[in-house]
Amino acid sequence: MNRRQFIHLMAIAGASGLLPKTLADTPTDPYDMPNMGQVRLLHLTDCHAQLLPVYYREPNVNLGLKNMRGRAPHLVGNRLLQQFGIKPNTPEAHAFTYLNYSQAAEKYGKVGGFAHLATLIKRLRDSYGHEKTLLLDGGDTWQGSGTAYWTRGQDMVEATNMLGVDIMTGHWEFTYLAEEILANINKFKGEFIAQNVFVKDESLFDGAPAFDEDTGHAFKPYTMRNLNGVRVAVIGQAFPYTPIANPARFIPDWTFGIRESEMQSIVNTVRTQEKPDIVVVLSHNGMDVDLKMAGRVSGIDVILGGHTHDGVPQPSQIKNSGGMTLVCNAGSNGKFLGVLDFDVKNGKIKDYQYRLLPVFSHLLPADQDMQTYIDQVRAPYLGKLTEKLAETDQILYRRGNFNGTFDQLICDALRIQGDAQISLSPGFRWGTTVLPNQEITMEDVLNQTCITYPETYVREMSGAEIKMILEDVGDNLFNADSYRQQGGDMVRVGGMDYVCEPTQTINQRISNMTLDDGSAIEMNKRYKVAGWATVGSQSPGKPVWDVVADYLRDRKEIKLDKINTPKLINVDDNPGLADYPV
Repeated sequence: MNRRQFIHLMAIAGASGLLPKTLADTPTDPYDMPNMGQVRLLHLTDCHAQLLPVYYREPNVNLGLKNMRGRAPHLVGNRLLQQFGIKPNTPEAHAFTYLNYSQAAEKYGKVGGFAHLATLIKRLRDSYGHEKTLLLDGGDTWQGSGTAYWTRGQDMVEATNMLGVDIMTGHWEFTYLAEEILANINKFKGEFIAQNVFVKDESLFDGAPAFDEDTGHAFKPYTMRNLNGVRVAVIGQAFPYTPIANPARFIPDWTFGIRESEMQSIVNTVRTQEKPDIVVVLSHNGMDVDLKMAGRVSGIDVILGGHTHDGVPQPSQIKNSGGMTLVCNAGSNGKFLGVLDFDVKNGKIKDYQYRLLPVFSHLLPADQDMQTYIDQVRAPYLGKLTEKLAETDQILYRRGNFNGTFDQLICDALRIQGDAQISLSPGFRWGTTVLPNQEITMEDVLNQTCITYPETYVREMSGAEIKMILEDVGDNLFNADSYRQQGGDMVRVGGMDYVCEPTQTINQRISNMTLDDGSAIEMNKRYKVAGWATVGSQSPGKPVWDVVADYLRDRKEIKLDKINTPKLINVDDNPGLADYPV
């Protein structure tokens, strides 16, 4: 599709009322990106199995502390707009921030959707030259929806094949059984790479498969591509903390890690033996980890990152002993597509241009082949997905360092259905948004809860144990050393409040824990606690989506009377905090 055809289609869509008025009136084509250089890298990450267009609210709390204070990705709202020169009350402002979210979402419509992504990707590859482009997927692709769960990720493998993904790495991909993961990789037409995943010695001895038995690499660590005469090396970096953040019992033969020294060794080997013009790391570290790695490992030209769902409009330029490394992060849920063009001369990068394009589904006609496939995948499950459970009078979202409204809904459901005093829910960053005065469907619930270890529990915990959980997760989130951060957000709580001082150290951040009735939580007293998603042994209760669905069916209308967000200390002027309710 050329530019003239695209604008013609937009005119037809606007005239027929298919576009929100603000976008229909936009005089310029937001996807008219000029070509530059000889190599184009297209980057998507963390789509979390969202085949259809979605709403996805960006955070109003993304705290950066010490050396990360006031730096991307720890900027929210107007601070982010000011940093990157984005005008308020524009489609771009809506895409990158939470500001006026519900009203702006009504104006600008949904984002993402694989059929719409397919149209944009084809256009960008065709206009630049397919032989000069690579489509890179940073992982978290096979998990996050009902259909992905029921097909064990196979629906997403075929969708990425149709999308034309050339290379990917992973994280939530590793929450299926090892044999399912290997079967999916075998069906994937691109390459799955990860330099930091190894087969354990004892597993190798017992005959566990490996990409390279001599090095112990479970998967191919890197790949070389020749793009119209330009040699591009792509090194994979899977999520380093997979067996800690997710159940190790699913993948007992593999060991992970940041493995900085191994990364430097791989880069040195690639530079020496392969003689690339460009070295790319396709990473699922999380952006703070990528920024630290970029400053410590030399020889990398660009890190295309994921995991922390940060939509950052421009790359961070990080100096190191070998020169400079660009660090990019392309958001989540199919909401953005990163486009990076390189100008290479005499084997060296001379210039680059980067745009993180918001994927407004109303502006991009659905690719018919992809839409047909999506309809076929969903057809056997439509009855369950479209069940109407309740209505909400307010926006329901997850993203942010502390409780979002959908998190609160889940916590309330766990606590009330389990007849518990307190509830705990993981600080996942995936999960789509429901606008005010909309119906909550089973698909909405599954988009927030669909994992391979969804079982719930109700058990007694002491006040000291509850505090230890909060302190441990808080240290993961706010540790001054980004290599000790695992991504994600603070554990969500229901039925209790507390005070949090993020700038403190472990065991000093959490205080003044109280139940909703105001009574203090005593360290030696035991409390009835409900929760889900245990990483160790499997919990005994039914799946969390059934618990939440039953709660919604009972109530029909959802009005959240209270959000258990903690009171924060010493972060009032932090650029990663805005419109905080406490």
